[in-house]
Amino acid sequence: MRAAVWHGKRDVRVETVPDPSLKEPTDAIIEITTTGLCGSDLHLYTILGAFMTEGDILGHEGMGVVLEVGSDVTNIAPGDRVVVPFQIACGHCFMCTSGLQTQCETTQVREHGTGAALFGYSKLYGAVAGAQAEYLRVPEADYGPIKVPEGPVDDRFVYLSDVLPTAWQAVEYASIPPGGSVAVLGLGPIGDMACRIALHRGAERVIGIDLVPERLERARQRGVDVVDASSNGDVVSEVRELTAGRGPDAVIDAVGMEAHGSPVAHAAHRVVSILPDALAERLMTRAGVDRLAALHAAIELVRRGGTVSIVGVYGGMTDPMPMMTLFDKQIQLRMGQANVRRWVDDLMPLVADDPLGLEDFATHRLPLEQAPQAYADFQAKRDGTVKVLFKPEPRAA
Repeated sequence: MRAAVWHGKRDVRVETVPDPSLKEPTDAIIEITTTGLCGSDLHLYTILGAFMTEGDILGHEGMGVVLEVGSDVTNIAPGDRVVVPFQIACGHCFMCTSGLQTQCETTQVREHGTGAALFGYSKLYGAVAGAQAEYLRVPEADYGPIKVPEGPVDDRFVYLSDVLPTAWQAVEYASIPPGGSVAVLGLGPIGDMACRIALHRGAERVIGIDLVPERLERARQRGVDVVDASSNGDVVSEVRELTAGRGPDAVIDAVGMEAHGSPVAHAAHRVVSILPDALAERLMTRAGVDRLAALHAAIELVRRGGTVSIVGVYGGMTDPMPMMTLFDKQIQLRMGQANVRRWVDDLMPLVADDPLGLEDFATHRLPLEQAPQAYADFQAKRDGTVKVLFKPEPRAA
């Protein structure tokens, strides 16, 4: 099959690799019809390369048609149309039944002390082959895949794999009071969708903050108040002017470790990226430092007694936190990978009625063969790239 394969920092190639096969009776094989490029894929493209192995298949946002199932899989069958959540969860352990599927005790990667295995996301999360490919092996397939109806286009459903539940959980964790306000830092795919969901759920004022003109305009067209972080203005003052002088009730950090600013941490990231993998891995796991500009901005922006919901990915182990400010302002922090299955029942009506504009959400729909250029454009924020969907070419009969 053809697949997007990692070969090094900023080096993604589409190559022919062996087809996946069933390894366990709980596996299924899916023929991918649509697969997404996620902002967190860019961390593998640059910063987290020390945890990758040359030849790893990328991607964790996929949907398609079931081709084959193992003997223990009864909830899906060949021919079913399914979306595959980005994490691999069993559905029956303590964590899964508590609604914390990203902490699944069956698939936790204990070797590295991390949570549930993820598709296409380095050895930190199980080194499981990813979904930017023609075919995907799905472990724990009796629970994970979400059956969806025939008819509506893939664009209506594929975001159930990651974007929708991640943005929904970010808003849920933000605890925006009825008629309240929220600022969203970063208007990439997750931040953009979080704005849409916050408005849909009744937030009176949603403020989107970004550096990229196209992203700001895209949010403005959906009814979001936007603040350009690249201007010479004071972002904090602008946001407070929009929120009765006290700041928003909640702030969602949808940026994470790749925030602009934090020059020392940026330099550290550059150093890590050129070290031998074994040394870089030890440095990241024992002394990693993130670029915390976005998180520090969130803490400064939020009103006293408010909530900061962190959905952008961080990976540092020794990040300095402004504990005095957090304590003084009585700020609540919530964070974590989205527990996809927990939110499916809430999200399905939105997929059916599409008040969030799912069918028009992607900015680029490309053949899988164009993945290398798409990664480069997305990382550089070129060509208005916000959300890319890949369409693998159907294999000839």
